[in-house]
Amino acid sequence: MPSRPYKDLVIYGCFVLNRLVSELGIHLDQVGLEEKLDALLGANPVFLTKEQVKREIRSNHYMTTKVVESLAQQGLVRVEEQEGRYRIYLVKEGILHIRRYNDFYRRVYQEQIRDHYRYRPPPGPLRE
Repeated sequence: MPSRPYKDLVIYGCFVLNRLVSELGIHLDQVGLEEKLDALLGANPVFLTKEQVKREIRSNHYMTTKVVESLAQQGLVRVEEQEGRYRIYLVKEGILHIRRYNDFYRRVYQEQIRDHYRYRPPPGPLRE
């Protein structure tokens, strides 16, 4: 029986950041993006719930928590908790990170990305 490619915190973080960027609806390679980000995120704050993150990475609660905590510790997302509900917000550093490393992720984790999005298309920035 063929084994499934191992997915770690790095690739799960990539999935979450790409989904958040996709929700924002921007093209990562546009000229002058960095100057527009503060206004864009201020006018249209993008977030996922913890449950949406769990569905995006298709993993359990424990791994979802680890992924969210890892992204927050790196300063790539901001986490708000209200009455036991979590919102994971995209921040400027997360956009710049995924803009810089998406090609790297697509090359190194090609097999894991293909396996993860076997039955549905990946979020916009991972498709390009």
